[in-house]
Amino acid sequence: MPKIHELSETLTNQIAAGEVIERPASVVKELVENSLDAGATRIRVDFVDSGLKQIVVQDNGTGIARDQVDLAFTRHATSKISNEHDLFKVATLGFRGEALASISAVSHVEILTATKGAIGVKATFSGGNKKGQEDAAAREGTQITVRDLFFNTPARLKYLRSPRTEIMKIVDIINRLALGYPSVSFTLSNTGKVLLRTPGNGNLKQTVANVYGRHIAEKMEEFEAKDNDFKISGLMSKPELTRSTRNFVSILLNGRYIRNFQLNTAIMDGYGAKLAARHYPIIVLAIQVDPLLVDVNVHPTKQEVRLSKEKELSRLITSTISNVFIKKTEQTSAFANLENKRETLVDQLQFNLNQNVVNTARKKTPEIHENNEKPEFLAKPKKLEQEKTDYVDLNIPREDDKYIITKTWDKNVLLQQDLRPFSNTLFDSEVISSGDETLANNLPQLSYIGQIDTYIIAENNSDLFLIDQVAARRRLQFEKIYEMLLSKKIVQQGLLTPIVLEFGNLDFIQIKDKIDQIKQIGIYLEDFGQNSFIVRSYPTWIHNDVEETIRQILDGYLNLDKGKSENLFKRVAAMQAKRDISGKINLAAAEASQILIDLRKTEDPYHDADGRLVLVRMSENELKKMFKRNK
Repeated sequence: MPKIHELSETLTNQIAAGEVIERPASVVKELVENSLDAGATRIRVDFVDSGLKQIVVQDNGTGIARDQVDLAFTRHATSKISNEHDLFKVATLGFRGEALASISAVSHVEILTATKGAIGVKATFSGGNKKGQEDAAAREGTQITVRDLFFNTPARLKYLRSPRTEIMKIVDIINRLALGYPSVSFTLSNTGKVLLRTPGNGNLKQTVANVYGRHIAEKMEEFEAKDNDFKISGLMSKPELTRSTRNFVSILLNGRYIRNFQLNTAIMDGYGAKLAARHYPIIVLAIQVDPLLVDVNVHPTKQEVRLSKEKELSRLITSTISNVFIKKTEQTSAFANLENKRETLVDQLQFNLNQNVVNTARKKTPEIHENNEKPEFLAKPKKLEQEKTDYVDLNIPREDDKYIITKTWDKNVLLQQDLRPFSNTLFDSEVISSGDETLANNLPQLSYIGQIDTYIIAENNSDLFLIDQVAARRRLQFEKIYEMLLSKKIVQQGLLTPIVLEFGNLDFIQIKDKIDQIKQIGIYLEDFGQNSFIVRSYPTWIHNDVEETIRQILDGYLNLDKGKSENLFKRVAAMQAKRDISGKINLAAAEASQILIDLRKTEDPYHDADGRLVLVRMSENELKKMFKRNK
């Protein structure tokens, strides 16, 4: 076995750099956190070539004294803590004293710093070794320039992702820090192009508008609560504004961005059933707590912490978010709902549940259609005389336009029992056009009976079918839009006034990366500068509210993996179908019957594009079991 020996300081720093400095974003994080700990109110970050070529971080903090520059680049040298007791009450972002030493070990570093009323100093480091130091003119604060990152560890360069991914990592780091410190002005630029600029006026909502975009900030609600140990505050998005990943959930503990599964779960519990499946809110949660209750010395990135009263904090978060929705929910009168209830669907049979009596009279309410010109059979009927409300003598069998009376209830039961049983004959024998889809053969030809509230009632061979008209119409609308997108024959409608869409820096980068995919669905975006796009036309399958519809579609692209065009078209068609069909409408019998016919021609008549059930079948045998009939 080889002899044990002490490693050199240079090699030790390079090993430590592997834990602390993983990518250019790690350099930005460590340097900016040092600036915040130094009391800076203005921080500027500039980078070139995804941060590999150059990173410059400049602040107006307290600076570093001339005689402490060398010590700052030494491992485990820090001004944040002094003894082992301070480790359990860390109130700063950094405390280990490894950042500058680790950065200088894998790059060329130049530091220009000055304290208040003192002459500035400039020093250079390379590969963990000091190269020189001299006096220099400098304002109070620190400017650190990092060049040629990983120049002496080329193997690490192979494991970096694409330049755009590395840029997004840097943007994400600065976004989190800006949200955690709204009183600090941040400026982030890539090769001279400004990606983020915050005012630093302490207004969190304005900071969110700069980070995520104004249209998102407008849809966020403020919240605040506290107990004996914790104080929470921040902004949370409304349930209709979501993302497909948790990346937009920012939990800031004493200004430090952390990742905590239990606290994420508490946030989701606060929203409850208001969020769709696999959808997550945009939320900025700031937590203030005594440092004694937090252990931040868990992971080199310091994003994992241990909380001594985590369950209590989770309950506080859940209850606070729930209370926001309770306060914002408009309480409506139940009687008002009854008064404003939509008319029962037209051409619906009214059923009288009295024994031996079935009411077959048609409603006197006219059918409702949006078209001005109506065919004769849909014209408003003349007002009929008020029907008499006298009771019918059940002992006298008769048949007229209103009632069909059986002699006895027992005879009616016997007639029901004599109905032919469910046929086992396959529906392949039915005549189906060549244009029908394969699954049409699995859906029997349904006969329209009537409607009740949202549901269409139909039957086939003594089986009862309930069809959700909203889900059915969404399925049909999805098929229509999907076929249009698939044909790639999308008609464009020009806009008299072009629409300018502003986004947050991270959203803008992601959308720009997928701009060629977006063109496939008929939405053409032009870079308009300063994290914005301009739209001069729109596809005709967008019927109304063009700007909001386009925003919703673009939101669907964010954080979605690249896939096949077919899957892309399905996502967009499903989204637009749900937007077009928002709820139930009054349907005439002919319209309801046509829905039943069109459903048989769809690829999947049993579910809408979101997987929601379209129809329910109750077989004759199931109905008998419900009524406890053995025969």
